[in-house]
Amino acid sequence: MRVIFMGTPAFSVPALDALVAAGHEVVAVYSQPPRPAGRGKRPRPSPVQARAEALGLLVRHPESLKRPETQAEFAALGADVAVVVAYGLILPRAVLDAPRMGCLNIHASLLPRWRGAAPIHRAIMAGDAETGVCIMAMEAGLDTGPVLLREAVAIGATETTGQLHDRLSALGARLIVEALARLDTLAPEPQPEAGVTYAARIDKAEARIDWARPAGQVDRLIRGLSPFPGAWFEAGGERIKVLGSCLAEGSGAPGEVLDDALTVACGAGAVRLLRLQRAGRAAQDAPEFLRGMSLAPGTYLG
Repeated sequence: MRVIFMGTPAFSVPALDALVAAGHEVVAVYSQPPRPAGRGKRPRPSPVQARAEALGLLVRHPESLKRPETQAEFAALGADVAVVVAYGLILPRAVLDAPRMGCLNIHASLLPRWRGAAPIHRAIMAGDAETGVCIMAMEAGLDTGPVLLREAVAIGATETTGQLHDRLSALGARLIVEALARLDTLAPEPQPEAGVTYAARIDKAEARIDWARPAGQVDRLIRGLSPFPGAWFEAGGERIKVLGSCLAEGSGAPGEVLDDALTVACGAGAVRLLRLQRAGRAAQDAPEFLRGMSLAPGTYLG
């Protein structure tokens, strides 16, 4: 097929590679414009743009798709289908209608649960037992279109957003190739009205750990915000990120370090901190971290 690919972050790159490997003609790649990054704040192309250029594909990165001339350029590509995955811009009706077979979205949840911007984070933070990927025919609403394919995966007891992100990215790449191969025969399944939830963008204000919460909530917050933005606490005047945790036995005052393995008491139960990061330093597993910063039993974490 003649495919327009629309994506921006690293999550989208495996799907682009899979479409090229499957023999589809990717006539253009749309990605968000390069953004200032690094110490020099020089414009840096998105992961999708960088990969597309390495593959020798045409790349466009308009600031908006609302201008008539931008929409005309899109339609002039004569695409059979557009594949959209974490693109980051709203697609106007003129863009949605331009490809002969419409626009398909790779969404990292089991719709209608977790429509919106941060479905992987929210699934872990909510304690969901499973999530997955849906291939959806796009409509004007936010992730409201009918589902063509879906596949569920279990969420591991210590899995982080970063780990689940990589699994769902690979799953989405496989499913979009399957969906295009079967597009003429797949029956779109309307999303039910029951069970709709919205995955709001992650606010950094959510990231400070409240040790007075039950251990299950603290553990899910840590794993759900790892690696970005990273749940954090204060100790010794420093802000420390926690990038991995698990539930543990123990009790004490909220925020109290209970043992030499970094088990910390919560409002009910306890969590063990597995991976931590000091400001300006690399992330470390707990034993290595404790060799450089003492958090002895009896210490209280803020």
